[in-house]
Amino acid sequence: MTSPAWDPQQYNRFERQRDRAAIDLLSQLPGDLNPHEVWDIGCGTGQHAALLKRRWPDARVHGLDSSAAMLEQARSLPDDVDWVQGDLGAWRPAAPVDMILANASLQWAPDHGALFRRLTESLAPGGVLAVQMPMAWETRHHTLMRQAAADGPWSARLKGVDTIQPLLAAEAYYDAAADLCEEVDIWSTTYLHILDGENAVLEWMKGTALRPYLTALCEDPANHDAFLARLAQVLGEAFPRRPEGRTLLPFPRLFLLARRSDGGGAGSRSAR
Repeated sequence: MTSPAWDPQQYNRFERQRDRAAIDLLSQLPGDLNPHEVWDIGCGTGQHAALLKRRWPDARVHGLDSSAAMLEQARSLPDDVDWVQGDLGAWRPAAPVDMILANASLQWAPDHGALFRRLTESLAPGGVLAVQMPMAWETRHHTLMRQAAADGPWSARLKGVDTIQPLLAAEAYYDAAADLCEEVDIWSTTYLHILDGENAVLEWMKGTALRPYLTALCEDPANHDAFLARLAQVLGEAFPRRPEGRTLLPFPRLFLLARRSDGGGAGSRSAR
């Protein structure tokens, strides 16, 4: 299967709204965390890896992403970050690290039970795993996207292209992290993103969830345009613009912070 082609400009169109969850996640990091080795896996255009470098200027900060286009933009940032192209689902550091950030990236990777165990195993004693994942599978806009993809002359090309799967129950992520982590904190938040512009929800999805679909149709411009027109219609009906011109998009997200035990075993754990 062809990997999705990413468009940094489209992704950053709603940068302020997309950054909100990452900022909320980073605000919950332990106050005594002073990492030496930091990885941002699925770093995209690099803003959050750069933010971590500014927060801990003496740390070695690495940003991993599968997209050359996203990393090209990341490399334009002035911060001293090591940018690496690779598959986050298969990533494993050469030695244990002090912090792993995965913001809106792990939903693309399979087998979350094994993945989260591997990530916690990659932490040094006292190291922190910080994760934010969209809980998008059952949202109205994702449901409409899958329905539109399955109903039209483009359906054969789009069958099986979407690798995003429903998230596990929060308890499963707790179980995957708790064996090695003395502190586990899990919570969810539903954001009401306020989007400007025409076809705002479609434009939002063109930056992320629609990338596999658009990549699959890139050599079929007629069906590419027809599919987007169909989706624009149904999304416009489901998410009408408000009188002042904005569109409201409810968007639930799951957060996890896990800190590895100094002794390698489980200690106190929390959830909220």
